[in-house]
Amino acid sequence: MKPRHLVIAFIVALAAAWGLLSPFTITLLCYIGLYALVAIGLVLLTGVGGMTSFGQAAFVGLGAYATAWICSSPEAASWLGFLPKGLYPWVGLLLGLVVTALIAWGLGAITLRLSGHYLPLGTIAWGLSLYYIFGNMPALGGFTGIGGLPPLELFGFSLATPQALGPVIWAVLLLAIWALDNLLDSREGRAIRALKSGRLMAESMGVDTSRQRIKLFVVAALLAAVSGWLYAHMQRFINPTPFNLNIGIEYLFMAVVGGAGHLWGAVLGATLITLLKEELQDWLPQLLGASGNFEVIVFGLLMLLVLQRAADGLWPLLAGFTRRVLKMSPDKRTLAPAGEVRLDHHALPPKGEQVLQAQKVTKRFAGLVANNEVDMDVRAGEVHALIGPNGAGKSTFFNMISGVDDPTEGQVRLKTRDMKGKPSRAFAALGLGRTFQHVRLLGERSVLDNVALGAHQRGHKGWVASMLRLDRAEEAAVLAEAMRQIERCGLGAVADTPAASLPLGQQRIVEIARALAGQPAVLLLDEPAAGLRHLEKQHLAELLGQLREEGLAILVVEHDMEFVMNLADRITVLEFGTVIAHGSPTEVQANPRVIAAYLGGDL
Repeated sequence: MKPRHLVIAFIVALAAAWGLLSPFTITLLCYIGLYALVAIGLVLLTGVGGMTSFGQAAFVGLGAYATAWICSSPEAASWLGFLPKGLYPWVGLLLGLVVTALIAWGLGAITLRLSGHYLPLGTIAWGLSLYYIFGNMPALGGFTGIGGLPPLELFGFSLATPQALGPVIWAVLLLAIWALDNLLDSREGRAIRALKSGRLMAESMGVDTSRQRIKLFVVAALLAAVSGWLYAHMQRFINPTPFNLNIGIEYLFMAVVGGAGHLWGAVLGATLITLLKEELQDWLPQLLGASGNFEVIVFGLLMLLVLQRAADGLWPLLAGFTRRVLKMSPDKRTLAPAGEVRLDHHALPPKGEQVLQAQKVTKRFAGLVANNEVDMDVRAGEVHALIGPNGAGKSTFFNMISGVDDPTEGQVRLKTRDMKGKPSRAFAALGLGRTFQHVRLLGERSVLDNVALGAHQRGHKGWVASMLRLDRAEEAAVLAEAMRQIERCGLGAVADTPAASLPLGQQRIVEIARALAGQPAVLLLDEPAAGLRHLEKQHLAELLGQLREEGLAILVVEHDMEFVMNLADRITVLEFGTVIAHGSPTEVQANPRVIAAYLGGDL
């Protein structure tokens, strides 16, 4: 049995049992579906994208109030007089989505600039603001609310009861899970997964991380707005109470308790929290002899327990147990033949042509000069090494010539273009690939997924195409390219292994394969031989020699002098941020300043 078979069985069982359930149970299932629709947005936003939001309830309110205003306002009725009243709720859905998208984009552009604890505090601030706007606008009924909303009508059928509306709620939820699962299993999905812990790395692979974060924020808000629209027409009455900060916290509870990195964890969390809340509202007054929101205390304790015992939520535990009991095998990727789509291809420059150039590059941090008027160039078809003792300024210089940081003075040119002020993704787009001194991989993802991220800029299918599985041919081409680089780097046997489980030396080779997947013209390697055994260093040297023969320009920062001297065509030596020597390995080894500063007399 495969996971998809279990999903199909769940859907069939729910559909078959729907007509046999009591009205109370059906109402609970409707609420679970509505809450899960918000929670899957939080899974995408918080669990996958790494952005904590306490304000999703406010977006639910936007969807609910938009349709309530359309259906109850005399002004809206005068504007929509040419339409049958049965279509008013659908106009309300359209208005809610447009208003939510605009507000979410504006709030995201401001709020997502924050980091650390300031981001969740920012979501609390605008969540409270929207809640009080709902309660203080006479046109929205104030805190009294708006009643008499019409039921939804679909193909002439009235969805006035939870029993009739429930299948629509669950159909929307299941379609959303299907679409988001497709999104995460795509080129765009790999970029999304890199946002949580690897934004610097993702930018260097050509991903516009700021844009991706805002898009995530908007999608999560739109899911919440759809939930609010359905809620309004199920209740037929709304007021601000269901959209306050406490409810926003409950939505986050659902995502975290169920499993913040898993879409089906949102359904599990919504089910557990909804059922638990229903029971606690009956039990706690009897136990404590008083009424009040004591369930909030229980939810807090539950959160602490889950974070301590199951930091990834309950869904991974349930899924693991189910796999063992039912002996389930994972779903295999079904991809179109890779030959149907060709990824972007850039011709390498002629051998000897200057590809990367630094002129008088200086970097100051207040009174500290990290790099002082550094000149260097890298040419196609050569290996250029940058060496120097610890603290010489190599990493700072490396960051400036790859777009991570801007020089205080001087100029960096890539393929004759001035790159001043350009982000690292612009360097990647022009053909610069790089690795990192401290390995930056998506540890829980496979080697194949990590390397495929390197080819992100070579594809073009966007979010909508990914959600609808219209990107399968391009995805096959990306994965085929990633597999080619994996095998080229000698990692074919571990292609499906989580990257974090590999030894450090192999993780560095994974980074090189990832950089090569982007088809760079110039490759920057930051200590690539660190952690490698002798035979692995020999294999790496052979690979770099092959890349040099193909016309790739390679810049290596490395402390292993034997590796550097046997590989490099030219060497630049830094000391205290200043170039003290430049030339062939033989010339550098004979330079008295180099011997005194770094190499030592025995080399």
